[in-house]
This record gives sequence, C-alpha cells and structure tokens, in this order.
Amino acid sequence: MRHPHQPKGSGFTLLELLVVLVILGLLASLAGPQVLRQLGGSKTKTAALQIKELGTALDLYRLEVGRHPTTGEGLEALISAPAGARGWNGPYLNKKSVPQDPWGYDYQYRSPGQHGEFDLFSLGADNQEGGSGEAQDVVSWE
Repeated sequence: MRHPHQPKGSGFTLLELLVVLVILGLLASLAGPQVLRQLGGSKTKTAALQIKELGTALDLYRLEVGRHPTTGEGLEALISAPAGARGWNGPYLNKKSVPQDPWGYDYQYRSPGQHGEFDLFSLGADNQEGGSGEAQDVVSWE
C-alpha cells in the first residue's frame, strides 16, 4: 500500500538532477574549448579558400586585360572595369562585391607584390601583422 501523500509516478530527486547538471557542466567545460578551437581553424581555412578564389579571378583578369589590377585599383577591379582596362570582360567574381575575410576585415592586396606578381592576404582575427592561431596571417604566396 502507498502512503496517501506519496506521488503517483516516480520521478527524479533534487540530488539526482544536481548530479546530472554537474556532469553536463563538466562535459561542456571539456568539449567547449575544442569546439571553439575547431571554429577558429575553420575560419582560417575559409580565408585560405577565399584567397585562392580571388587569386584565380586575378589571374583571369590578367589573361584578359594583360596585367593584374594595380594596388590603387584594388580588388574592386574584379567587379567593375577600371579606367583604361581594355579587354576587361568581368565581373570576375560571382557576387557583386568583394568578400571580406571571415573576421569581417577587407583582404589586403598589393600589385606588384613583394612575394610575387601580387600579394593577397588576410591579417587574421586581430587584423595585425603576424600572430599565431586564429590571429595568424593567411597569405597567397605560401
């Protein structure tokens, strides 16, 4: 026989719920940094892929115009024809704007470059030269 004040269904005690919450908290504290680290790595990989895509568009521009855009013309020359760019047959990017890097900054472009015909790079999460991890520079010449 049941006691008249005893609930009908069985449930979890407060202690059992607290133990489960502590275990979930420990798992989150162990897995959370790994997930964030992977997220940072994926942004770096995304920047490297975008730099390759922009580099391909720059090479196509060079084939049609006979030169890469100057530093002053910048990557905008891939979207709209700069003055005096005979043979321009763009736009050379699928979107109607030059993408920003995964951290929301503009890609850096120099032509002629210090490391090749052009230098195309992102300064990473901190938008400063150098750095490591997510703040490392992602470049076209390596």
